[in-house]
Parts: sequence; structure tokens; C-alpha cells
Amino acid sequence: MVRSKGWRRIRWSVRLGLLALVVGYLKFVGLDAKFYYPDHEVYVDPAQLGLRYQNITFRTRDGVKLHGWFLPAVGVAKGMVVHCHGNAANVTGHVVLVSWLPDAGYHVLMFDYRGYGKSEGRVTRAGTILDAHAALDYARARPEAAGLPVFLYGQSLGGAVAIVVAADRPEVAAVVAESTFSSHRGIAARHVRRLVRFDWLARFLATISISGGYDPIDVVARLSPRPLLVIAAENDQICFPELARELYDAAGEPKSFWLAPRAEHLAILEEHPRELAERVTQFFDQAANRTGRD
Repeated sequence: MVRSKGWRRIRWSVRLGLLALVVGYLKFVGLDAKFYYPDHEVYVDPAQLGLRYQNITFRTRDGVKLHGWFLPAVGVAKGMVVHCHGNAANVTGHVVLVSWLPDAGYHVLMFDYRGYGKSEGRVTRAGTILDAHAALDYARARPEAAGLPVFLYGQSLGGAVAIVVAADRPEVAAVVAESTFSSHRGIAARHVRRLVRFDWLARFLATISISGGYDPIDVVARLSPRPLLVIAAENDQICFPELARELYDAAGEPKSFWLAPRAEHLAILEEHPRELAERVTQFFDQAANRTGRD
């Protein structure tokens, strides 16, 4: 009996020690890096999609050299769209998602965050924000942008980046956020919930393992009176549609929300190619007309 009690104490001591080790690791080391999955593979060249393009490079405010592509509009340009891509692969894996915009009359500036593709450096959350600011600066400085409105179009992680950047950049005329989320800890908690039984535990683990800051829900109201279009995929199991709705609800007017039926994460173009292109194009067209009247 005494020996059995002793072993129980030892087992519980070991369990508590392991729990303290895990919690300590999560709190002081964290899992922020798990948001990013960069690589250097070449998936698609714009020429394979029938697009004209230029390879471009520019530097961020902290001196990191970034790589991207400039896709000129077909015909008379109506605006300049800076595209912020998702958290996986690199720009070559995302170009197909905006390949229709030049035909719709919009210049597109695509870029890789630091640590992605041919861009220098190592990706961090703060770094992605600096990178998008630099891309916006570069896009606005190009001669093709003269006299045209500039928009941000972010997908997945890029939607969060685009909103945070636009909140501080009044020259951004409008923002599209597709398949994105409201906060980093919020989306982490949703994924952790698949592994633990209780919501409170999932939220706790997300809080101690994911840092705060640069969350779109904290700044999205500052976009108003500039228009915002939030797009969510009904069957998105990566950036859950209710998180996009939460972001939309926190935004000021004017704003629009579209829940794409049956679509999965970043597969809206595949499921609803015509409707997605029409909704985004009409949104930019209206924002461009509104800018011209102001």
C-alpha cells in the first residue's frame, strides 16, 4: 500500500513535470513559426498562364530584398492591385489565383514575403507586415500606377496582412480579404480544439503558445470609410468561415460579405470561377469609381 502510494506520487510528479515543460516551452518558445510554410520550389511561371510579367525586386524598410512579379493590365488599366498571398509555398504557387485580374483591367503586383521563394531573410509576423508595406510603396512608385487607385487583395494569411497594412495606409482605396481569419490566437484555438476536449483549454493553449499583435480584428474598423469585401469558403477547414464573419462584423461600413457555397480553402476560384471574378472585379470597379469622385 505504501509502495503503491509512492508510485502514484512519482507518476503524478512526472506528469506535472511534463505538463510544466510543455507549458513552459509553449509560453517561452511558442508556435508562431507554425503559421508559415515557405519553400523555394517553382510551381507555375506566369507565361504558362498566358500572362505578360516582369521579375521585380525591392527592399523593405529594414533592408530585406524581396522578389515578386508585376503583371500589367490588358488594355486600359483601371487600378493597381497589390496581392498578399497565403502562408504556404511562394508566389509561383499563388499566381493562378489572381491570373484573371489583368484581363479585367488591373495591374497586379505580387511578391514573396521574406524567406519565401527568391526573397531574402526569414519570415516573421512583423516581417510580413513590413514586406507588404514595402510592396505597396513599390507599387505606388511604378509609373503604371500614376493616377490610378491602389487596392490590396489578400488571401488566407495575406488577408490578415492586407487589413493590418491598409489600416495604416489611407492611400489604399479598398481591400479584399479572402479565406482569412480574425486573429492569430483565434485560429490557433480552433485548430487546437480538434486535439483537446474543452474550448477553454484550447483557448488557453493558443494564448500561451501564440503571440499577440498584428491581428486584423483589432484594426479592421479603421478601414472605414474605405470599402472592404470579405470572402469566405463554406467548407474551409483551415481558415474557418465563422472567423471571417467575425472579422466582417467588426468592420465599419461600407462592407460586403460573401460565403462561397461548397468551396474549400483557397478553392473558391476552382468552385466558382465566374462569380468570384465578377464579385471582386465589380468591387474594385465600384471602389475605383468612388475614388475618382472623391
